[in-house]
Amino acid sequence: MEITSAMQDCIDACDNCHQACLQTALTHCLEMGGRHVEPNHFRLMLDCAAVCEMSANLQLSGSRFSSRICALCADICHACALSCLELDGMEECVRACEACEHSCHQMQA
Repeated sequence: MEITSAMQDCIDACDNCHQACLQTALTHCLEMGGRHVEPNHFRLMLDCAAVCEMSANLQLSGSRFSSRICALCADICHACALSCLELDGMEECVRACEACEHSCHQMQA
């Protein structure tokens, strides 16, 4: 299986989003407290990091399930971006989620 430039862009977006969500959740959000660690928001950030990592891994392995995971990844990234928009200091996470959502939508098509 050859990795196309579109696939590599999506893998990179997924890797970036995985890192941004995990790092932001475990540093910024924990330090801020309050709404930043509200259970639904915090779990969503960890879910987003996990699905982005899985999406990148399945694309790298050429899995026949990668397009289905990309669809789920796009949905979770969208929800995470909306949740992060409501809080202070979450711009990097929002940008990473939006880029990953866009890229995953392209890959699922």
